[in-house]
Amino acid sequence: MEGQASYGQFCPVAMASEILCSRWTILLVRELLTGSTRFNDLRRGVPRMSPALLSKRLKELEHAGVVEARPNDRGVVEYRLSPAGKDLRGIVLGMGYWGQRWVDSQLSLKNLDPSLLMWDMRRNLDPRPLPPKRCTIHFQYPELPESRRNWWLVVDQGVVDLCGFDPGFEVDLFVTGSLRSMTTIWMGLSTVGREVEAGRLELLGDPRIARAMQQWLGLSPFAEKPQPVS
Repeated sequence: MEGQASYGQFCPVAMASEILCSRWTILLVRELLTGSTRFNDLRRGVPRMSPALLSKRLKELEHAGVVEARPNDRGVVEYRLSPAGKDLRGIVLGMGYWGQRWVDSQLSLKNLDPSLLMWDMRRNLDPRPLPPKRCTIHFQYPELPESRRNWWLVVDQGVVDLCGFDPGFEVDLFVTGSLRSMTTIWMGLSTVGREVEAGRLELLGDPRIARAMQQWLGLSPFAEKPQPVS
């Protein structure tokens, strides 16, 4: 890739690494695999990546034949994985499962980010256990600065929106707890019931939505079996 020294080896692992192992590239592929296609949505999935670097990586992946950039009917450029890019799904999932199994959870939990957590929750939320009406769930992380403390998930007719400001709708469920507590649930290291019982999470509002939270909450795709976090 441009600006990256070649390994100088004919080995397929080396050749693939020259495309995929530059900083942020594999996370960008992860976002594309989850269905994000627009530049701003990709940014929300990698919030610490600068717009300039995101643009550079997209161009590199396009040049490598991994990504295809095309304008939609409105003239807005969308980025989609090519067949070669889609073939990376097993690799990315494998890395995630390996990290979930072998990387110390305490190291992972040092990298807390409310915007990324809420974006991932929005993306994976399952509306089916929720009542058949517009549902607004307000998350509050009291330990964070005011500008990052409050988040709203609005579910309406199967569509899930994430707001960092009050959308003005009546709140059906108010969820209060630490960002660490919510992240452990999302990672499958704990459960909603366990965190509530321990007093680290409080649910106020519609009891039906509260009882079903573990079912509708958008968990990490790697959170297959909850594991205890020390």
